[in-house]
Amino acid sequence: MDTLNPNHTFDLATTSLRDVNGALHSDDVSGEIVIDNPSGAHSVAAGVNAPVKITVNGHVGYYAAGMNQQAEITINGNAGTGVAENMMSGTVVVKGNASQSAGATAHGGLLVVEGDAAARCGISMKGVDIVVGGDVGHNSAFMAQAGRLVIRGNAGDGLGDSIYETRIYVRGDVGSLGADCIAKPMRAEHLDELAGLLKAAGFKDDDPTDYTRYGSARELYHFHVDNTSAY
Repeated sequence: MDTLNPNHTFDLATTSLRDVNGALHSDDVSGEIVIDNPSGAHSVAAGVNAPVKITVNGHVGYYAAGMNQQAEITINGNAGTGVAENMMSGTVVVKGNASQSAGATAHGGLLVVEGDAAARCGISMKGVDIVVGGDVGHNSAFMAQAGRLVIRGNAGDGLGDSIYETRIYVRGDVGSLGADCIAKPMRAEHLDELAGLLKAAGFKDDDPTDYTRYGSARELYHFHVDNTSAY
């Protein structure tokens, strides 16, 4: 199996994905890696655990950059279901759009989708920061537990349904809020936090005061008979 030296390039048109991911998992992986011609392959650059820079030139399928730790991964195209799923650390940037469940269950790091993200963006997120340049679909941040979700466009129905302590910032309109999700005041610390997230994601020119903060009303933390219909 090939191992990677700095500035290594793989072509998925001629090299198997198993070999590419195997090399990315090697103990001595380092430097900058380029992956050409992904052609919608699934699990591209999944399970990387090294402080490397990976550039994927093209569209990817399911679970690209899943379980990422430490790596800085850029996808020059669109991403299928579950991009950066269960990410622990590092950065994943999608230059195009992302399908459903982007950043699902992710514990840490930063996921940036420069285009739109489909349904259930940030579902059950557990500490990751997600910044979406466009719109998100329905049930985004469903059961989101920790972290921050920034939406520069609009959000679909059911935003933040059954949310825990994740903070959501939306610049556009919200179709509807899910159970136990409410609008909250934007205090100075939230404006500062949002400004930092926008800058980290490459959107430093946005005005944080244009955004609305959403979070948990904390009515579903403990069972109450009056809330039965919401469970």
